[in-house]
Parts: sequence; C-alpha cells; structure tokens
Amino acid sequence: QVQVVESGGGLVQPGESLTLSCAASGSILSVVAVTWFRQGPGKEREVVARLMSGGAAPEYASFVKGRFALSSDNAKNTVFLQMNNLNTEDTAVYYCNADIIQTSGELLDLWGQGTLVNVSS
Repeated sequence: QVQVVESGGGLVQPGESLTLSCAASGSILSVVAVTWFRQGPGKEREVVARLMSGGAAPEYASFVKGRFALSSDNAKNTVFLQMNNLNTEDTAVYYCNADIIQTSGELLDLWGQGTLVNVSS
C-alpha cells in the first residue's frame, strides 16, 4: 500500500532551475532515508543526494557543486530537490528511493518511476 512518486521533471535551458518532488504515501510509520539517483544517456546510475532521518545534514554528490538543495515537508511525507544553474550534463532520468517503515513494522525499499530532466539549448 505504501508507494513513492516523483515529479517535476521537464525541459529547461542551461542556467535555469527546476524542483523535483518525491512523495511517499500509505501506512507509513517513518521514513528512514530518501536518496535521489540519476541516470544519463549511456551512463550508469549515480547518487545525487541523500537525506537521512534523525536530523542529519543532507549529503550531496561532488558534481552538485552547491547547486542543489534538499528540503522536506514532513507533514506530507515529501522531499524536494531544488536544482539551480542546471547544465547539459545534468540531463538524466532522476529517481527517488525511499526506505520506509510501515505501521506494521515492516521495512520497505521503494523506487519511484523516474522523472526526466532535459537540459538543452
């Protein structure tokens, strides 16, 4: 019953910004961690950013270079990835992965279907 859905992708020009959303819904006790991945054309999947529970600071891949920021709306079980100063190398399908504890106590590792970010002039 628990599911994860990401959204917010689209076509933007270099230098523009975009915000992605990752929303979890269902019988959720707690969200342990949320990780954003991406996979560009002909490339392997790589970690973009990660947010752990317990008040830990967000972690970012080196290629972010201060351009991206994680935030959350805990009441809505939603995590946002604000992406600024996008360049063509950021073009990829972005995936949200969430480790969630259900109200039953079961731990789930869930993936969204992905949202395409296309940075092109």
